[in-house]
Amino acid sequence: MSTSESSKKKIQAIRGMNDLLPGHSPLWQYFEGKVQALLARYSYAEIRTPIVEQTALFKRSIGEVTDIVEKEMYTFEDRNGDSLTLRPEGTASCVRAAMEHGLLHNQTQRLWYQGPMFRHERPQKGRYRQFHQVGVEAFGLEGPDIDAEVILLSARLWRELGLMEHVTLELNSLGSSQARAAYRDTLVAYFERHHDQLDEDSRRRLASNPLRILDSKNPDMATMLTDAPQLIDHLDDESRAHFETLCAILDAAGIAYVINPRLVRGLDYYGRTVFEWTTTALGSQGTVCAGGRYDGLVEQLGGKPTPAVGFAMGIERLILLLETLELVPEDARGELDLYLLPMDDAATAAALLLGERLRSELPGLRAQLHCGGGSFKSRIKKADKSGARLALLLGEDELAQGTATLKFLREEREQQSLAQDALAETLTGLLAEQDT
Repeated sequence: MSTSESSKKKIQAIRGMNDLLPGHSPLWQYFEGKVQALLARYSYAEIRTPIVEQTALFKRSIGEVTDIVEKEMYTFEDRNGDSLTLRPEGTASCVRAAMEHGLLHNQTQRLWYQGPMFRHERPQKGRYRQFHQVGVEAFGLEGPDIDAEVILLSARLWRELGLMEHVTLELNSLGSSQARAAYRDTLVAYFERHHDQLDEDSRRRLASNPLRILDSKNPDMATMLTDAPQLIDHLDDESRAHFETLCAILDAAGIAYVINPRLVRGLDYYGRTVFEWTTTALGSQGTVCAGGRYDGLVEQLGGKPTPAVGFAMGIERLILLLETLELVPEDARGELDLYLLPMDDAATAAALLLGERLRSELPGLRAQLHCGGGSFKSRIKKADKSGARLALLLGEDELAQGTATLKFLREEREQQSLAQDALAETLTGLLAEQDT
């Protein structure tokens, strides 16, 4: 292809990295607003970290023998020769920032973040190469009460979104590092006896990370994995008591759960409590929120031993779930309330000023001003095409009388001539009527 031909070729978005278009953004704003308001009620403070970090941060935290590090990270050398990576998840960045800025020194922290993450995997519905997460992290608290709080927080979000009856909580405990080491020996011995049933990935992990084999989705290994020794039967006494207390709190709170002994999570830093919220409404992409306890990660990254627990939820997948289940409320559709329609160019300035006045008097009003002139017929067509429920018409008579004509664009109702001073009160009543 010649230089001139290549310069004319249309440039498209990278596969798996999608645009969020105006028609869809109100639903994202609705979801993000719900999350932000809920986390404020639980006293979690927002933290924002860069999307690019040193590669070593993720290798040391996630674990070198994981799919994320081995296959999925976007890693490159910058002009100084440093190895940098687009963040594939948010916990490691949050820990790095908290350590770097002294947030963990003899204090507890409840933090949250949201933003894009990056993994090079096969794009499919609800899972993309650039995806967005909301994450919650609590530092400096080691009891099962904080584990329960982050789970109850997520459960409250499902209730507020109307999702509670469509998701299932799965729980497990990975125990202490010492208990996992002893269990690892038992598990390796079991897998070696069934070596011929292991797939290539599992054989590779047998020496480096055998617990990850339990997370395999290979149906040919399902029976063998079901019969494998279970970590929950090899827990140390302290971890067992921690897990039993967590379950008791959830029972008291009325949160149903399923203990899944094969739930190990895909990141190496987890220990003790791990959990996932799953759904059957999205086919194979069933996990909508996942997390657990990672008491050793801060020390692993060079800090002082600090207990920690958190979770992350995928925004794309939750948006897809809301749409699939038709749980998108009217106020998340971004529809216009009012179209301000000057009937001729002479009324444009008055319509603009009226719009400013109404936006001041009704802060929640979604109004659009007709711009660009045109015949009266074309203006009415644009008002109808806008999707607004109501139109306010201003012409020569209205300007002379200090009135506006209220036209119903979606209902068979008589239009009304209203004094401009009475518009705010009338619109308030009509919008309240629409909400009910």
